[in-house]
Amino acid sequence: MWCGRVALQRIAVAPLNSLRITRGLPGTVQREMSSLPRVYITRQIPPEGLKILSESGQVQFDLWDSDDVPVPRKELLQKVKGVDALVCVLTEKIDAELLDAAGQVTGIRVGYTPDVLTDSVAELTVALLLTTSRRLIEATHEAKSGGWGTWRTLWLCGYELANSTVGILGLGRIGVAIAERLKPFKVKKFIYTDVAPRPELASLIDAEYVSMDELASQSDFLTVCCALTPETKDICNKDLFSKMKNTSIFINTSRGGVVDQEDLYEALSSGQIAGAGLDVTVPEPLPTSHPLFTLNNCVILPHIASASYSTRNAMSALAANNLLLGLKGQPMIKELKL
Repeated sequence: MWCGRVALQRIAVAPLNSLRITRGLPGTVQREMSSLPRVYITRQIPPEGLKILSESGQVQFDLWDSDDVPVPRKELLQKVKGVDALVCVLTEKIDAELLDAAGQVTGIRVGYTPDVLTDSVAELTVALLLTTSRRLIEATHEAKSGGWGTWRTLWLCGYELANSTVGILGLGRIGVAIAERLKPFKVKKFIYTDVAPRPELASLIDAEYVSMDELASQSDFLTVCCALTPETKDICNKDLFSKMKNTSIFINTSRGGVVDQEDLYEALSSGQIAGAGLDVTVPEPLPTSHPLFTLNNCVILPHIASASYSTRNAMSALAANNLLLGLKGQPMIKELKL
């Protein structure tokens, strides 16, 4: 997600020299530009969003010129002084201290970037599911390290999607998109649970609403797609894992906080479940000394579900358009209602 005094936007790319738009310009032009709303961008952002801001002629902006290292807190607090809008990414803490430094107390509007990452997250979820269930990381290691010897009947065998039951914890746009991509694999049945039945979405994938216990006990593949709320924190815990099949695969591309990682480690190491694929953890990055990294049946990715060029550019463009609309006092395309 991407975050800015009229519009706290979330986004994330262009070199800093492309932003020095007043340098070398005639004095009149510089004076005109100095009267434009000031924007600070906390990270290099994908080019589509930067192009929109540059070509709008409606703002002047500065940028933290790195995509590898977050802007230091001291630098951020200095740069936001007097700005009219802030474009931030998820690494920045937007709190009272920062708003005070920016000179903001009330009237802040918040834009965000939902929807555009649905396809990317769904694709990554399917890729992670297949990687985990068919043991591709283990297989690659064996091929590289000399473990690939004579043919063996059950060596590196995994689990197929054909004739399986796929469970979805939290049925929304992403859950539907995942199911749509899995259906051609001849999945036998889709089931889901949520705070309440969602018949309109479920009808799109012919999914059956079940209880949490039924989701755990029936699923051959369980994908977590729910939001992180006080109610869902650690919802995937020992109680859930104990009800799952010992041949089941657990996949989480939602938020790390919905999983009790100690309980997951016990379930994987004891053989209670067959495998797990995680794109999200607590904390992020997960320390390399974490016990989950010692398990062959646990695939951990560095939170890359939205990491496609088209999706990141779409997020960047949406954040930029949100910001420009917010600065003009108009409704944003996607605005968080506070």
